Amino acid sequence: MTSTPLTISDISIIIPTLNEESEVSRWTELTPWVGEVIIVDGGSSDQTVSRARSQGLRVENCRAGRGAQMNHGARLACGKVLLFLHADTRMPPGFAGLILQCLNGPATLAGAFSLAIDKAGPGLKFIEWSANLRARLFYLPYGDQALFLRRDDFLQLGGFPETPIMEDFLFIRKAGKQGRITILPQAVLTSARRWRRLGIIRATLINQLVILGFYAGVPLQKLSALYRR
Repeated sequence: MTSTPLTISDISIIIPTLNEESEVSRWTELTPWVGEVIIVDGGSSDQTVSRARSQGLRVENCRAGRGAQMNHGARLACGKVLLFLHADTRMPPGFAGLILQCLNGPATLAGAFSLAIDKAGPGLKFIEWSANLRARLFYLPYGDQALFLRRDDFLQLGGFPETPIMEDFLFIRKAGKQGRITILPQAVLTSARRWRRLGIIRATLINQLVILGFYAGVPLQKLSALYRR
């Protein structure tokens, strides 16, 4: 017996937000292509919530923390497919069809897109290349690559850990032990704002120290403080 094929109306996009008012107009572009878009706000002090609602977007409130916000959105979502999208990441053309093609096959448990960085120069091009190499070699895409999977599988995995940092890394590592992680060749476009604010070398060094600290057993609270310095 085969399952009923998924359709675009089965896709729920969940976007965790905190002070992202400049990104609101991009989210409205998603609504014609999926079943629903849910903004889960963690207590923004800017105009994120009011602007999103004024443009007809559904906004839900939750305590701050990306893992908690994404789990909250997943509990409220109606779709059979959950797509977790960072607020500053843009999807490629035809993304809904690509997701359905991937998940309608029996092999994939979860998937993600390749990574492109907005207005990337040589330094950021190297970051793109290394991120995509990591994702393909080790099946470890991060949250800025737009993670997606069936809702039933998400619930069976227990959702995202509600940790202060690395919730995407911990979740996809757990998922990879249960089934195949597929990395699509089409790329999402994510903002370079963190690299530009901190500088490429400093931002990359901090990112690598966080990963090394995790494997060395440093508490996640301390790693979160390092990341947000």
